[in-house]
Amino acid sequence: MSDVGSEDFDDDQGYLGEYEGDRNEAGERHGVGRAVLPNGDTYQGMYENGKRSGQGTYRFKNGARYIGEYYQNLKHGQGIFYYPDGSKYEGSWVDDQRQGHGLYTYPNQDTYEGEWLHHQRNGQGIYHYNDTGSRYMGTWVMGKMESAGEFIHLNHRYQGNFLNNNPSGPGKYVFEIGCEQHGEYLQVDQDRGDAEEDEIVSTMVLKWKPKAVTGLSLWTPAKDPSSDGEGLASAGEKGGFKPPTPET
Repeated sequence: MSDVGSEDFDDDQGYLGEYEGDRNEAGERHGVGRAVLPNGDTYQGMYENGKRSGQGTYRFKNGARYIGEYYQNLKHGQGIFYYPDGSKYEGSWVDDQRQGHGLYTYPNQDTYEGEWLHHQRNGQGIYHYNDTGSRYMGTWVMGKMESAGEFIHLNHRYQGNFLNNNPSGPGKYVFEIGCEQHGEYLQVDQDRGDAEEDEIVSTMVLKWKPKAVTGLSLWTPAKDPSSDGEGLASAGEKGGFKPPTPET
């Protein structure tokens, strides 16, 4: 999951270039106007004392486009940014950065809706994976899944804590058949194999350790609880947490 942010595009902050529109008594751009900047970008909208301020549309020469509010030449308030790769952000801006509540649609049609801080997913939000239909609902810290969250799949969901985009510690799988499998995600060492001594290889992998099954539905035929638990534990290990990897 990566963002193509507006920080990749630098709209000219100078006063050179062509301008048609209103001015104040000091000769500054003030009111409604249209400017063609030296780098080929264009802006049409409101000005205040020589700076973009209020509603306007900024078109970048690379195809990007921003429609929304400005303050002191910076994107500030509500606005929509269309990126050259087909992605789009619609929401709140603060000092030229995605901040507050917003909806980002990625090139592969994945979406994130929630809180932002300094261009990063930060706070409460929902990420929807277009190719699988899965979604993550929970806490984000600087672009990553962190703290309490829920990963929802077609016929089951995982609830627990996350760390650096992965589940960590105690949690549970909730199955649509009417039961919950409690357990814990652990980081375990992985055999380095034939890796060279000077080669840096990640040796830690996630492993789901099932502990108990609870909450069997009333309509389930009565069976030996120990046999049910064993079967579901195996299913949990085979169908453990495998976070989808959206396109970047």
